Amino acid sequence: MTTGLPGLRGTDHIGFTVPDLDQAHDFFVNVIGCEYVYTLGPFVHEEEGDDWMLEHLGVHPRTVMRELRFYRCKFGPNFEIFQYEPAEGASPQPRNSDIGGHHLAFYVDDLDAAVAYLRSKGVEPMGEPTVSSSYSTGQRWVYFRSPWGMQFELVSYPQGKAYEADAPVKLWHPAHPAE
Repeated sequence: MTTGLPGLRGTDHIGFTVPDLDQAHDFFVNVIGCEYVYTLGPFVHEEEGDDWMLEHLGVHPRTVMRELRFYRCKFGPNFEIFQYEPAEGASPQPRNSDIGGHHLAFYVDDLDAAVAYLRSKGVEPMGEPTVSSSYSTGQRWVYFRSPWGMQFELVSYPQGKAYEADAPVKLWHPAHPAE
């Protein structure tokens, strides 16, 4: 018996909201190194009784999606980045410990070089890189924040992670790129 979504292939994109798309664009293109793909918007539903925004996006019906931009960051899913004008006012950004808390992790070949690069761009890591243990032995990681406070992570495990030694499906990394 097959379980899960029929035809599932993987993650297509990750969407998140930022307070300033131009600031986010500069960060993703000029600091992280993502490729800008396209822009859509605005999306406005102003007429009373038009609940499209609520029905399709789960936001107040009079919320305006000012713009969205798509970015490609090498391998992995695209980023769909939104700037809204929320009809009810903006909520604070969740912490990792809050419901809806999140972070995005970027795999890098050389963690120390990537950390030095971030510092050269004025982005300060949250502490020093951490060496993982147990099932993740072989990995090092460190968090950092965007200019608007969203958390990101750099991870590296050039020789793989311990749990993969016996895993039936290998996680991609340079030690076995296309198994």
